[in-house]
Amino acid sequence: MAWVILVVAGLFEIGWAIGLKYTEGFTQLWPTVGTIFAIIASVWLLGIAMQSLPVGTAYSIWVGVGMIGTVILGIVLFGEPVNAARLISVALIIIGIVGLKLTTPD
Repeated sequence: MAWVILVVAGLFEIGWAIGLKYTEGFTQLWPTVGTIFAIIASVWLLGIAMQSLPVGTAYSIWVGVGMIGTVILGIVLFGEPVNAARLISVALIIIGIVGLKLTTPD
């Protein structure tokens, strides 16, 4: 269950990272409220996952899920560049996440 909680925490991290763009420097009320909620939910869920997962593994996967999702949504929502170097970098993060999952005892 800790792994599911960790992935959900990573999804909330994506939400607050993308939400920051929509807050326009925290000048937009509802995007700011949503972003603050996502930050709190993300860190809270990460803390719950860390009760049974190693800190290095949990934190690294949390950051990795957030980074992958943020890069993908940056491309889709904001027209950020897509090139081989970026895609290879994302693939390396995915490989790292899979490696950490496979080498961490349940």
